[in-house]
Amino acid sequence: MKKSYITEVEKEKCRQVADAFAELYELENILVMDAGRYGFVKLQYYTENQGFDNVYTFTDCRSLFEDLWVEWLDTKLYLMAKGTPLLEKGYKGIFESLPKEKKKELMDKKADFAKKAGIEL
Repeated sequence: MKKSYITEVEKEKCRQVADAFAELYELENILVMDAGRYGFVKLQYYTENQGFDNVYTFTDCRSLFEDLWVEWLDTKLYLMAKGTPLLEKGYKGIFESLPKEKKKELMDKKADFAKKAGIEL
């Protein structure tokens, strides 16, 4: 019998996480796929000649959730700062320079993703 690296329960939880972040895949060059007994893989930075530059494997939903959350937040921060001097501050600097209400709005989105994914924060 072939070894499985993810339980069926965890696989279903990872599927929920991947589905919760569907909007991220439209914003960024990222794809999350079920890799069967190996878990879930995040494929990132596709080029026609090379395929995907980065491949990350996840076997637990919490790690997948946190990784996708950081990708989503960084993408949003980049898009807000694109074309401005804020971009030079990095993601942390961009976030810290935002108005309190905008910070709250972004952090509330994490709770929304968690609810969709069935993850407790």
